[in-house]
Amino acid sequence: MTSVVLSSTSKPAAERIRTPWSEFWRKFRRQKLAVASGVVLLLLVFVALLAPWIAPYDPAAPDYEHVLEGPSWLHWAGTDDYGRDILSRVIHGAGISLMVGFLAVTVGGIVGIVMGLLSGFYGGWLDRIIMRICDVLLAFPGILLAIGIVAILGPGVENVIWAVAVFSIPVFARLVRGSTLALKRAVYVDAARAIGVRNIILMARHILPGALPSVIVYFSMRFGTSILTAASLSFIGLGAQPPTPEWGAMLSAGRSFIGVADHLTFFPGLAIFVTVLAFNLLGDGLRDALDPKLSQL
Repeated sequence: MTSVVLSSTSKPAAERIRTPWSEFWRKFRRQKLAVASGVVLLLLVFVALLAPWIAPYDPAAPDYEHVLEGPSWLHWAGTDDYGRDILSRVIHGAGISLMVGFLAVTVGGIVGIVMGLLSGFYGGWLDRIIMRICDVLLAFPGILLAIGIVAILGPGVENVIWAVAVFSIPVFARLVRGSTLALKRAVYVDAARAIGVRNIILMARHILPGALPSVIVYFSMRFGTSILTAASLSFIGLGAQPPTPEWGAMLSAGRSFIGVADHLTFFPGLAIFVTVLAFNLLGDGLRDALDPKLSQL
C-alpha cells in the first residue's frame, strides 16, 4: 500500500521539477543516430585539440624513404608523395576544418541574426533594403559566391572563412526574420512594450530567445556545409595552401595518384564524409527535439 502511494506521488513531483534542459534531453536522447553523431563530433573535437600529442608523426616532415606507401603498422593510413604520414595530416586537418566551419558559421550567423531581427521588427524601408541584399546573395549558388569572394580577396584559410560566412548570412537573416514577424505580435511582447521596455531589450530578451531553436538547428547543419565548402575551395586551390594539412588540399594533392595510391584520397575523403554526415544527423536530432510540432511527448 505504501509503495503505491509513493509511486503515485513521485511522478507528479518529477514532472514539477522538469526543466527545459531536462525536457530537451528527454526528447533528444530518443534520437539514437543524433546522439551517436554527437559522440563522434565530441571525439573529433578532442582529436583536433590534442592533435600535437596524439599524431604519430610531424604532418609536414617528409620521409623520402617511405614515399607513397600503403597502410601498414608503421603508417596506419599510408604516406603521400613526400613520405608524410597521412594519418597525422588528417588528425591535424581536423582542427583546421572545424575552426573554419565554426568561425564562418558563427560570423555569418551573428550578422544574419542581427539583420533578421532588425528587418522583422521594424519592417518598412529597412526590411525592404535588408531583404533585397539577401535576395542578391541568394541569387548566386553558395559555392560560386564563395569562389568569387575568395578570387577577390585572394587564396587562404582566412579568406575562406569570410567567403563562407558571407553566403551563410542571408539564410540566417530570413530564418530569424520569419520568427520575428510571428513573435513581435505575441501577447507577452505587447505587454512588455506597454510598460515601456525599449526596442533593443524587446528584441534581445523577448523575441530572440523564441527564434533560437530554429537558429541552433540550422547552425549545426550549416556547420557541415561550411566544412564541405571550405574543402571544395581548397580542392581547387583557393583555400588552404600546401603544405597545410587541410582535408580539401589533401584531396587535391592526392587526385594525381588515384589508381596508384588510393589511400591519399580515401582517408581525407572519409574524414570529410563522416564529419559532414555527423553534423547533418545531429541537426536532424536537434530539430526533432526542439520543434514542438515534430517532437513526440
